[in-house]
Amino acid sequence: MKKLSLYVFLALMSCGNVLAESKDRDVKLNQLFEQLKKSNNYSIAFEIEIKIWNIWSTHPTHDNLTQSLAEGSGLMSKGELEAAYRIFSTIIESAPDWAEGWNKRATVLYLMGRYQDSLKDIDEVLKRESRHFGALSGQGLVQTKFKNYEKAIQSYQTVQKIYPSLRAAKVMIPQLEKLIKEEAI
Repeated sequence: MKKLSLYVFLALMSCGNVLAESKDRDVKLNQLFEQLKKSNNYSIAFEIEIKIWNIWSTHPTHDNLTQSLAEGSGLMSKGELEAAYRIFSTIIESAPDWAEGWNKRATVLYLMGRYQDSLKDIDEVLKRESRHFGALSGQGLVQTKFKNYEKAIQSYQTVQKIYPSLRAAKVMIPQLEKLIKEEAI
């Protein structure tokens, strides 16, 4: 009976640690997003962005998933898209609540020209992390591919509310507005 009590106690302690780490992660992200929103300095905002990406790219409880994500990202950057896709799909199967698995797969799907599938994965990212400026920017790119320029502008405007100094949104919105005007002529 003592052994069983010890196992139950250890299990509860483990769950408590995971919950505490998850709460710390959320608190840190909230602080970083507040700083990002207030930063008018591009260099400082970029440093904050890197910290956010580091948190997003680290699985809260499974180092092997973090390593798999890095491996898939490396394959993606080498152009080995099918292999990266398989890794990201495996990550999603193992940890469907981890937004970054969905985000990386959305990116590889975009690079594969599978825009509708990419958009579906972006929706999954945003269900889990509505402030994901990378996914929102990707959504803007996909909508641009579909020539849904108004929707693309909306995505970039949402990005600007989260990350006001992000250059991509500042560049893309005027270009998209120009495309809308040209289509109207």
